[in-house]
Amino acid sequence: MTIKPLLDKVVLEQLEAEEKTSSGILLPTTAQEKPSYAKVVAVGEGGFVDGYEVKMLVKVGDKVLYSKYAGTEVKIEDKKYVIVKQADILAVIE
Repeated sequence: MTIKPLLDKVVLEQLEAEEKTSSGILLPTTAQEKPSYAKVVAVGEGGFVDGYEVKMLVKVGDKVLYSKYAGTEVKIEDKKYVIVKQADILAVIE
């Protein structure tokens, strides 16, 4: 099954959360912070949203930073994804 986002939506696959602190302390899963960086797995076509033309600036394979509380989490075939608006993406990591 594949996901095809509509208009200005982007499907992200979250990268793994840090399991250790910088000093080497192991964190239980309940204490691990939700990562705000992810890999783009699908991009919508863009188009007109709320009367404005939206051009898609990210592409599949990009690693991005996104707003911490943005998007909708979905689980498809045992994989977790986050679907966000392109406006919720803060930066592309190069």
